[in-house]
Amino acid sequence: MKTRLLFFAGLIAGALAVSLPASAHHAWHGYDMDHVTTVKGTVTQFDWGNPHVWMNFDVKDGQGNIEKWASGGPSPSRMANTGWDKNTLKPGDQITAIGHRISDGTYSIRLEKIILPDGRELICYGER
Repeated sequence: MKTRLLFFAGLIAGALAVSLPASAHHAWHGYDMDHVTTVKGTVTQFDWGNPHVWMNFDVKDGQGNIEKWASGGPSPSRMANTGWDKNTLKPGDQITAIGHRISDGTYSIRLEKIILPDGRELICYGER
């Protein structure tokens, strides 16, 4: 009886250990999903890699100080379905980033789309 109880306790603990990181990974927990933030900046890095595409960009505040922003989107395959590829952005490109800022006040945003200087809009997640 004790062996059976230990077996089931271990089975449940193992299932929780596997499932909790997966759900936390996709929750975008901590981002203000009720408000949209828009910032204009200059791309400093574009990482087209799994599991998520990431980019960094510099934004000038009202006093001319540089804010170092980071933004994340979905997987490269999902973004490719909306017109992105590994050459879409490069350091020095000017963008307007639109998304949901993290609630802790740091310069991080869950990217929904960007607007390029020529007015083209590239969405990240497709239609909802």
